[in-house]
Amino acid sequence: MNTKQAVAKRILELCSQKQLTVNALANAAGISPSTIYSMLNQKSMNPGVVSLKKICDGMDISIREFFDSELFDNLEQEIQ
Repeated sequence: MNTKQAVAKRILELCSQKQLTVNALANAAGISPSTIYSMLNQKSMNPGVVSLKKICDGMDISIREFFDSELFDNLEQEIQ
């Protein structure tokens, strides 16, 4: 799994835990649903830190909590 896939899975995992739809998350985060959807599919290959911070704010968690997941433990090396 690469970093982008792990971020997408983590967003969906947290939405499920907090019973949020992507649209509800976008509203809470103050960003457009298309921004989140682009992070979840192949359109955005590099999710921005500012967008991730807004998503965390919308979920009322810290960036540290976002990355505190086994999803990020064994990522593929990104440098080829």
